[in-house]
Amino acid sequence: MTMMKRDIIEIDDEKCTGCGQCVPNCHEGALQVIDGKVRLVSELMCDGLGACIGHCPEDAIMITNREAEPYDEVKVISDMVSKGKNTVIAHLKHLRDHSEHGYLKEGITWLRENQGETSVDVNEVINALAHGENDHEGHTYNGGSCPGSRERAIVSPVMEQVIGEIPSELRHWPVQMHLVNPASPAYRDADLLLSADCVAYSIGGFHNKYLKGKSLAIACPKLDSGTESYIEKLVTMIDVAKVNTVTVMIMEVPCCGGLLNMVNIARQKASRKVPVKVIMVSIDGKILKEEWN
Repeated sequence: MTMMKRDIIEIDDEKCTGCGQCVPNCHEGALQVIDGKVRLVSELMCDGLGACIGHCPEDAIMITNREAEPYDEVKVISDMVSKGKNTVIAHLKHLRDHSEHGYLKEGITWLRENQGETSVDVNEVINALAHGENDHEGHTYNGGSCPGSRERAIVSPVMEQVIGEIPSELRHWPVQMHLVNPASPAYRDADLLLSADCVAYSIGGFHNKYLKGKSLAIACPKLDSGTESYIEKLVTMIDVAKVNTVTVMIMEVPCCGGLLNMVNIARQKASRKVPVKVIMVSIDGKILKEEWN
């Protein structure tokens, strides 16, 4: 099984008071207060950014970076049952709300197969999911997630194009590499467009010609810090999300070449092979190079 570096959020139950100050700062809505304690209800959706850490007054949250197997729903659900029914329901609801139907089925199947060996009643869990019960006393769902960076799908209505008005082709949010979850459904089996920040400002028709039909991630190899994490995220996109292709759009300036370098390093580390197209844009918006690498 492929191993990869992952940033893992860990919560110390002894220190956690359930104050919930960390919850609004979880970009993915993966932290919730349940039964008086903060729980990571979705390891799958945790991006490991650590924005929540600075908002814990009890120093109860930490990040450990270690070699780990790709996401395994059976392992997650088997560990989660020890935290109680409400945590299990929150976790499965989170999978459902993020269209992770395959993992949702795996989790419910495991609960059925292990009924009687845990304190969680699978029928109660299924009933809660079916009736949308998500406000039980003692826990909170997704209420405080940051609206500016929380993941969401974007569905544009079908419309006639008006002169001077170009509809957006963006299909998901967030898109900045520090914020994206590389295992998100937005990237699964998708054609990835990895664009330098300045590209969309330099070239006309970016949405219609280059973004249409693709999933987007943006970065600046010169100004962004901690870009080592970008490489690991790209490896996850290739090996776990199984992107079909990667198109790298960069500017003609030398520093932009760092973005292509990150992709090449990720390709070497990944176990899958994926086609990569490089598109270089001039400062005045002309295509200088477009080739498969």
